[in-house]
Amino acid sequence: MNAMLHTAEVLGVLAFAGSGFIEARRKRMDAVGCFTVAFITAFGGGTLRDLLLDRRPLFWVENQEYPILIFVLSLLAIPLLRYLRHALTESALEWADALGLGLFSVTGTSLAQEADMPLFVCAMMGVITGIFGGVLRDVICNEIPLVFRRSQLYATCAFAGCWVYLLLNWTDASEAVALLAGTSTTFAMRMLAVKFNWKLPA
Repeated sequence: MNAMLHTAEVLGVLAFAGSGFIEARRKRMDAVGCFTVAFITAFGGGTLRDLLLDRRPLFWVENQEYPILIFVLSLLAIPLLRYLRHALTESALEWADALGLGLFSVTGTSLAQEADMPLFVCAMMGVITGIFGGVLRDVICNEIPLVFRRSQLYATCAFAGCWVYLLLNWTDASEAVALLAGTSTTFAMRMLAVKFNWKLPA
């Protein structure tokens, strides 16, 4: 994994862990609950991707600093989230989730491309990487997963961002440009969908 992709993966882990911490705080969980929800949110999508692509070891096993970081943050999360409780609105969760969605979708697409998967499979691997951690987070927190509700566009945003990344790769754009464009597309589409209530037709 190149340095740019590794950086995007670390940021994705932090963004999704943040959304896990926020949701755990809303459910009034203790430190163990915060760690569990953040861990599953941050690593769920990437774990499923690695299993489907037959990548070993799993990305968070290969990079043990990831779960260690989540563990340390979970110890700090309770007092920090209590201090920031007035700022932890639904909007804060949506921002953290949208950022994680963008970062993980693009890194998942890139890793599938490195494994010589067909383009459509690469895009689907990106979507799986981006959405599955949030699905597990919502299930554990006794919520209907966001991607399954008839709410604002979610998986569609990830799918679009994956194709932007693939298109720029096809045109020989630099990896940094492709990663940034794919992530930004997903993030921007998701936030616009929330703001303007964009939905797929029933």
